Formats: sequence, C-alpha cells, structure tokens
Amino acid sequence: MRVIASGLAVAGLLAASACTAVVPPEASAPGSSPTAAERPAPASPGTSPGSPGTPALTAEQAQSALISEADLGVPWTLSGGTATWHDGLLKAATGLPDCQNLLDALYADELLEPAGPHAVAALDDGDDEAQLRYHVIASHSADIDRTLAWLRAMPGTCGQFTARTTRSGTETVQVADAGLTALGDARQGLRVTLTGESPENGDAPTTLTLDVAVVRVGDDAIVLTDGALGTLPAHTTEQALDLGVRRLAQVRELGRAQA
Repeated sequence: MRVIASGLAVAGLLAASACTAVVPPEASAPGSSPTAAERPAPASPGTSPGSPGTPALTAEQAQSALISEADLGVPWTLSGGTATWHDGLLKAATGLPDCQNLLDALYADELLEPAGPHAVAALDDGDDEAQLRYHVIASHSADIDRTLAWLRAMPGTCGQFTARTTRSGTETVQVADAGLTALGDARQGLRVTLTGESPENGDAPTTLTLDVAVVRVGDDAIVLTDGALGTLPAHTTEQALDLGVRRLAQVRELGRAQA
C-alpha cells in the first residue's frame, strides 16, 4: 500500500470496446498547441487509415490486441469505475494555454483521436489504488507522430506550473520525460505529478502520479494512462507497453496472413 491512497469509486462500468468522451473543464485558448480534439477528424467509414496495401485495423483486431488483468497479474482486476482522483485532481484550469491543453487531454483521456476502429480496457490495482487505461487505436502515422512531437515538447513547455482544481484548490503540476525504452516504431511517454495544497490539519498533501504514453506500431497506436495516488506500481507501464506492442504486431501479422 502507498503512503497516500484513496478508494476507487464505482461510477459506471467502463466498456472495453469504446472510449468515453469527457467534456474538458475549460476550453483551450486560441492559438495553443493542438490537443486530440483539434487534430484531423477520424477517417470516413470504409477508408483505411493505414499505408497503401496495408489492411485497416478491424474492431475485432483492436479488441484482440488489448491487454487484460491476466497479463499484469495480481492484484490487477477489471475496473469497477472511475478513480476518485480523476475529477479531484485532473479537472483543473491554468492560465498557460499549452499546459491547459495537456490537462484537458489527460482529463478527457484523448491524447490521440481514433481514425478508425479502437478498443479500450480499464484495470484497477486495489493494493496501490492505481488505475490503468489501455487503448488500441487505428490512426494515421502522420497524426501519431504529430502527437508524439507534441508530447515530447511538454517537459520543456510545461515542466512545472500551477493549476486550480474544481475540488481540491490549487495544485502544482510537474511534467517530465518518462524515459521509455525502445518500443514499437516510435514512442513518447511523460511522468506527470499533480500535488495539491497542504491540508490545514497538517497531513501530507495529496499527490497524483500519472504515466502517459503513446506508442506507434505501423499506422496503429497504443495509448496508455497509468495513475495512482502516491507512487505508481513499479514497472507496470513498461510491462504493459512491451506486452501490448508484441500482441498488436502479432494480431496484425495474423490479419495479413488471413487476408
């Protein structure tokens, strides 16, 4: 158990076959860095987001490429709902447009907008009060690389700033490169820590640690968000991404063989 922990509230089951869009807390300022919502719209039905000659990822393939609680082992289980820290610490506003775009994308879970079929799995670690969301997304390689470049710039642009939360007062946000190992064809990860104000009763302030990562595999993408109050479970992000990249490649190879 971590030093600081909070329960996971049951707020409706998360479907493993679709992403839930959430309205950001505040509109991004004009002229700021593009968020997922400002990137090119998804491709029209029937069009392939992949390279010429590459079959488009199907909904069944996206579902098959997900990781599960069995892959991560005990204590990971299927999620029972949205973590209580989601609205408490991620729903926040800052006067810095680029940093607001990052907060909005994290809150809405929209680092990359799909251009075709996609699937999502949500898992909980009750021991560490952690929650992991794992997406497999059909996209365009250029769109994914644009998102990777945007994430890569965040530690320099928004290394540390303050934001006003809806429920927990002012918080300090720190953004650093996650230092991912070589995964897929291209990748970028961030370690984001959000620390609330010190309580008046003298308790330690609440800190949310969040790992976010986007990995490109051909013209498909894996998007992962792993968060916990206090310290994240060790190696979970790398473990999930390493397994996920290999699984997605296998699913795609099987699809080509059957085409």
